[in-house]
Amino acid sequence: MHAEAYAVSEQAAATINERRQGGGQTWAVGTTVVRALETCADERGAIRAATGETSLFIHPPYAFRAVDRLLTNFHLPRSTLLMLVCAFGGYDNVMRAYEEAVAEGYRFYSYGDAMAVI
Repeated sequence: MHAEAYAVSEQAAATINERRQGGGQTWAVGTTVVRALETCADERGAIRAATGETSLFIHPPYAFRAVDRLLTNFHLPRSTLLMLVCAFGGYDNVMRAYEEAVAEGYRFYSYGDAMAVI
């Protein structure tokens, strides 16, 4: 799994934590955001501000602490990012979505079609 740079500001961490404490849910837009927030989350899911690189490899089974919803594109088969999506949405559910995406001619990978995983 490749490392990715991230920066979570004090303001962003405070906003996310405030919303979650008020019953809100955290939407991650992209797998990089998932990896960054999960890297910055403590065991209760609270986000701390940080800057660095994450090599976090998320795959089933993984207990998400910080992210409740995911918006991402359709990743290539046998990729580490597809494994992250499967950890989030459940392997069987994601594979059914991918079967439909192939049947309907969705575009995969960067600049392709997107899906919401809730």
